[in-house]
Amino acid sequence: MSLALSNIALREKLRTQSLRDPLTGLYNRRYMEDALERFVSLGSRTGASTAVIMLDLDNFKKLNDEHGHAKGDAVLRDVAAQIVGCLRPTDVVCRYGGEELVAILPDCSLEDVLEKAEILRQRIESLSASHECAISASLGVATIPETATSATDILPIADAALYAAKKAGKNRVVAAEKRAGREAPRLAAIKTKQN
Repeated sequence: MSLALSNIALREKLRTQSLRDPLTGLYNRRYMEDALERFVSLGSRTGASTAVIMLDLDNFKKLNDEHGHAKGDAVLRDVAAQIVGCLRPTDVVCRYGGEELVAILPDCSLEDVLEKAEILRQRIESLSASHECAISASLGVATIPETATSATDILPIADAALYAAKKAGKNRVVAAEKRAGREAPRLAAIKTKQN
């Protein structure tokens, strides 16, 4: 009996490790891709929007170089906690890679996700005081069906919006413009903040 319980616990631990990032506790990229497909499929059946926020910490390499990797890890954990604490239990937050995170918000319109993204940006910036160093993030936002058409194109569109936020000066939210017909979405700066 003890061996059976031990095996069950081990299997559960391995399952968790295969789905979660060990540093932040967020879901990993593989889980994110599966969840995005599920949410988009459900949204297409119900007519609900599916939103994606792609977030990248600004100047993270400089933070690591100046303050050490332990500080960088602490910042990543606190950023993850801020995001999870701000979003709904049904939203999925993942570590996409390095200091880049992705949040999937089912049943969320472009206007609603822009509000959430701005709150996230502010909460991340507020970590600067407790960590005694500059912390900010650039965020790119996209939604199906407003700016993207499928699970395949929403991530590249959100990533392009993120790149536009970085290019426009960092520490801001940029959303892909609503699409018209079959045209490729253009990018629009939304709710920008200057330091």
